[in-house]
Amino acid sequence: MTGPVVAAFDFDGTLTEGDNVVPFMRRVAGMPRMLVRSLARTHRLVAALARRDRDRIKAIMTEVVFAGTATATVAAHAASFGDDIVQRRLRADTFERVHWHLAHGHKVVIVSASYDVYLDVVAERLGLHAVVATRLEAGADGRYTGRIRGGNCRAAEKLRRLDEWLATQGLTRQAITLWVYGDSEGDRQLLDVADHPIWAKHPIGSVAASR
Repeated sequence: MTGPVVAAFDFDGTLTEGDNVVPFMRRVAGMPRMLVRSLARTHRLVAALARRDRDRIKAIMTEVVFAGTATATVAAHAASFGDDIVQRRLRADTFERVHWHLAHGHKVVIVSASYDVYLDVVAERLGLHAVVATRLEAGADGRYTGRIRGGNCRAAEKLRRLDEWLATQGLTRQAITLWVYGDSEGDRQLLDVADHPIWAKHPIGSVAASR
């Protein structure tokens, strides 16, 4: 297939060593504050846990952590957390893939359920082209509302938002060669449409071996 090449990387567990959402929540709110605020939402949280509704759980915990928190405060945490990810949390094998794609002039995009506030920092530090991620809603008063703007970016939503981003570049999936790196069922829709799907649950080999 000819045309531009786009490499879409999932983040937590694929580009990094593990989850980053919960560690970032702890950094912003601290455990004592998270526990106290969670008590007021116990019934909703228990119900969501019983249903194993990941999207609802994340929505509740986003409310717990970010509602009323100044955007400047979160931005400061995001900057330090993003730097920490780049310096200490990246997987060596997938980070090598990022460099390979960039060296070949490919567009590299993070497509993740992680929060955009720190993913934007990581993308800037690594020289990536875009971030498609879960977005926090900010109010006019300079504080976060505690809501997720547009819903959690996972499963089919990842594919929809990637298509939206491609459209801003004047591209479609049919006009590109798409590499996708993912490690969970939340990445399945992206992996299923990729020209080069890379299952990154386990360490992956060289680029040449997977072409």
